[in-house]
Amino acid sequence: MTEERLKLIMSKIKIFDVEYDDVNGTPRITPHTDNVLEVCEVLKEYPEISFDMLVDAVSVDRFTKNQRFEVIYNLYSNKYRDRLFIRVKLDSKIPEMHTLSVIWKSADWYEREAYDMMGIKFINHPDLRRVYMPEEFEHFPLRKDFPLMGISGSIPLPNK
Repeated sequence: MTEERLKLIMSKIKIFDVEYDDVNGTPRITPHTDNVLEVCEVLKEYPEISFDMLVDAVSVDRFTKNQRFEVIYNLYSNKYRDRLFIRVKLDSKIPEMHTLSVIWKSADWYEREAYDMMGIKFINHPDLRRVYMPEEFEHFPLRKDFPLMGISGSIPLPNK
């Protein structure tokens, strides 16, 4: 990403008080959870920015006392052929944020996976249900406090 383009992007989203850093040459912004929808709308809809594609989203359990969870969205601009990461830090006790599937439809499945494996809730998600685990399963297997060998008897296994 060119320096001029980065300055333009930051000038359009500076009113939202976002943090900025660099990840191996790729810019990363960290908006507050209250502003993430507005920031993403600017990133997609403003013609000179035009991040029209959400390529991927991952969830991270940092296993810290405060802001334990993160969701990192990988955006791509087909017009300018560059990418940007959006990192959203979430509360440790109630990990939830607004869904970005209202802006990029591809966020739907990535957010469902984060919900299923990490327990992160996405407000106003069109179809927030488990992908891999049964709906009645009460645990989240990718959290760092989940036992390595699983929880005995927590899920019925098929008979041989």
